Amino acid sequence: MEPKNEVPQRSDAQRNRERILAVALTELSLFADAPLSLIAKKAGVGQGTLYRNFPNREALVLEVHQREVQHLADSASELLLSGRPDEALREWMSRLAYFAMARAGLADALRQAISATGSPAKPGYSLVVDAIELLIHANHEAGTIRPDLTADDFILAIAGIWQIDNHGDWRAKSGRLLDLIMDGLRVGAPGPR
Repeated sequence: MEPKNEVPQRSDAQRNRERILAVALTELSLFADAPLSLIAKKAGVGQGTLYRNFPNREALVLEVHQREVQHLADSASELLLSGRPDEALREWMSRLAYFAMARAGLADALRQAISATGSPAKPGYSLVVDAIELLIHANHEAGTIRPDLTADDFILAIAGIWQIDNHGDWRAKSGRLLDLIMDGLRVGAPGPR
C-alpha cells in the first residue's frame, strides 16, 4: 500500500491555522477553559474553520502544547550556537521557567485534554529531555559544569520552579532559584579543556 500523499494547505488556510494556534496559545495560557468560539473570533475565523483544522478542543490543546514544547526544545541548539554552553544552559533554564509559569493555563488545559483523550501522560517530555541532554553534553565538553551531572539530576534540581506561585513575582523568584542551581552545577567543573 502506498503512503497517502498529503495535499499542502493553501496559503490562506495555513495563515488561518497559524492565527488559530497563536490565539489559542494566548487564551489557553490565561484561562484553561477558554471557549473555542472566543478563540475562533479572536483569530478572525469562523467556527467551521476552527473545527476543520482541529476537530475538538483536545486536538487544539495538544497541538498548541506540542508546538510550544518544540520551540522550547529547539531553542537549546539555537542558544548553543550563539554563546558559551553555560550561558546557553542558563538562558534555556529561564525559557523553561517562562514555559512553566506563563503557560500555567495551558498546563491546566493540557491535563484536561490528556484526561479526555487518554493521550500519553507527558506529551513532549522526550523533546525536553533531549534538549537537556544536548545542553549538558555541550557543558561537559566545555568543562563548565560538574562532570557527573545527568539529565535526571538536572530535572530534579529544577523541579522547584513548579512550586513557585505563577500569580506572584515568579520572574524574580525563578531567576534567583535558577541562579542558585547554575552556581551548584558549576561546583566541581573541570574548566576549559
